[in-house]
Amino acid sequence: MPRSPRVAWTSLAVIAAALQCAPASATPTPAATFATAGPAAAAPELPFTKGRIADGTTKSAVCSACHGPNGNSINPEWPRLAGQSAVYIAEQLRLFRAEVRTNPVMQPLAATLSDQDIDDLAVYYESQTPTGLEADPSYWHDGEALYLRGDRAREIPGCVACHGPVGRGNLAAGYPALRAQQAVYVVKQLNDYASGARYGGPNPQQASRNGAMMFSIARRLTPEQIRDVASYVQGMR
Repeated sequence: MPRSPRVAWTSLAVIAAALQCAPASATPTPAATFATAGPAAAAPELPFTKGRIADGTTKSAVCSACHGPNGNSINPEWPRLAGQSAVYIAEQLRLFRAEVRTNPVMQPLAATLSDQDIDDLAVYYESQTPTGLEADPSYWHDGEALYLRGDRAREIPGCVACHGPVGRGNLAAGYPALRAQQAVYVVKQLNDYASGARYGGPNPQQASRNGAMMFSIARRLTPEQIRDVASYVQGMR
């Protein structure tokens, strides 16, 4: 199966256009307020402050059973963590620990983690390199178009505006990396955002600092668009 091509760095004009078509509710929470924003605010510091890669290497042994060696998951239902933003990983682990994000496997594991454990794991996985996957040749072309340009008719901004031209995310804003992510997993998460099942609690849309944006955008995506963009990001390098 052919790989999707590398995505060229796009001009600022493309990114600006994508941002202009984003809904007003899609404004991200400033990074400076991360420590006090909602349930994800369990840690007052960013993971880099105290996180240690060497300790995360040891602690990741349990995680590798699902997420694969160095965070490169083989099972399409489990996310790849290699190269993922440490800020994003730390936030999501704290949400699992607080039972705001539900998963029968992750919740009991996250419940045993201290803040130090979370920081160590977060910086370890960010330091790893994601290995490439293949994109479905039937879908990635349309997925590329949506990722780069969005769909103005449906008021969907291009994913590039937040997740970057090559899917590496945005550390300061807390947007996750998407490159080489399992397509099956991406489809599941977008559908969970669309249905409202991604987070629980009294105010699920505010559980994650960028959650409100994704709940809004995912609801505008058609099933075909979800399939296409998921295929595309799986093949990104």
